[in-house]
Amino acid sequence: MADNYDVVVIGSGPGGYVAAIRASQLGLKAAIVERDALGGICLNWGCIPTKALLRSAEVYETMQHAADYGLKVEKAGFDADAIVKRSRDVAAQLSNGVAFLMKKNRIDVIQGSGSLAGEGKVAVKDKDGKTREIGAGNVILATGARARVIEGLEPDGETVWTYREAMVPKAMPKSLIVIGSGAIGIEFASFYRAFGAEVTVVEVLDRILPVEDEEISKEAARAFKKRGIRILTGAKIGKTDISGKGAKIEVTVGGKSEMLEAEKVISAVGIVGNVENLGLEKAGVKVEKSHVVVNEWLETGVKGVYAIGDLAGPPWLAHKASHEGVIAAERIAGVKGLHPMNTGRIPGCTYSSPQIASVGMTEARAKEKGHEVKVGRFPFKANGKAIALGETGGFVKTVFDAKTGELLGAHMIGPEVTELIQGYGIAMSLETTEAELMHTIFPHPTLSEAMHEAVLDAYGRVLHT
Repeated sequence: MADNYDVVVIGSGPGGYVAAIRASQLGLKAAIVERDALGGICLNWGCIPTKALLRSAEVYETMQHAADYGLKVEKAGFDADAIVKRSRDVAAQLSNGVAFLMKKNRIDVIQGSGSLAGEGKVAVKDKDGKTREIGAGNVILATGARARVIEGLEPDGETVWTYREAMVPKAMPKSLIVIGSGAIGIEFASFYRAFGAEVTVVEVLDRILPVEDEEISKEAARAFKKRGIRILTGAKIGKTDISGKGAKIEVTVGGKSEMLEAEKVISAVGIVGNVENLGLEKAGVKVEKSHVVVNEWLETGVKGVYAIGDLAGPPWLAHKASHEGVIAAERIAGVKGLHPMNTGRIPGCTYSSPQIASVGMTEARAKEKGHEVKVGRFPFKANGKAIALGETGGFVKTVFDAKTGELLGAHMIGPEVTELIQGYGIAMSLETTEAELMHTIFPHPTLSEAMHEAVLDAYGRVLHT
């Protein structure tokens, strides 16, 4: 075969391209097979462009309150086309950046759809339908996932949107129903509300952001309602009608039904792995609930075949995929002293207004696991930097093991908490106890001081409340 590689990565998202880079750094000959744009869904249609949209929303909302900062704005307005263009330009810039990284690291990029073609082989079908085989000592599957479809609310690109259509609106809708209150649903609810849409969030479980600590969920619901977002939890979807202009959705909450009407619907009820047309069944790769089954080293059970990222299951986060890519590449290269993925230490972030971030166990989960806990809280309304910013909503919460002082979890809602959570992530990785955190000097005035105070509060030593 003309093309033989030590590692072939199928998919170039944040897991795939990072895996290829790390493999190349370790001296392995690597290639990426990609059927679309470099960077995958995250970079082109997910993490990055949504943050560009949300930044526009944040600036626009701040403009509405210019007088609070002693500033004058004659008349704040927005251009939907320009907002979308900025988001797409940001995505394009970063996709080009990935292409540069591939060249820098001597990684071959092969355009087409890849699939397993027997031991040591990958088949690549190009856009014209022609197929060729390349040699692959090892294969890393990184094909990601796509939006789950609700029966009766199948995306049509016009009335019912997935995240993809929601990022490129032709105009800002006046009304919107968001089905699902995970990070994706809440971020879009926050974005469209900022530009004046009447937004209703429908969640089947008893609270929004159900993976977060219950106190964080309650505070988030309070903050979103204050912004004018309607929230329906414990909701059951009944009849749907998207035949005319807009959508009608029957929703039942607590035995009481009503018909919701809106111009657009965003379906954000989870994802399914892209397992089709990869040759998995023939190769003997096990799939459960649309995700490839792997061990702690991302091995599938088939020699030389690995799976990472959304394809390999939750949590569905770009940084989890990247870290798994590194683990898989190092495992292939035989690096000594590797640590397997610890999903309990993966930070989660929601870039809504207010922001939400967490790492580790919730208070309820820690108790379920048998821990006696010490819990600390500190409100941003008592933080000098937050007061200066004019963003005093929210708080920081810490959960410690009462016997050992181990930091079990940290949860935040408020200004820039997605930038703060890594501090607790580092602390957990270093197996830091409350003693080290208490003795750490946090700079003043910063939002991070709330992190210190939340630790002190857990042990009855809080200073500023």
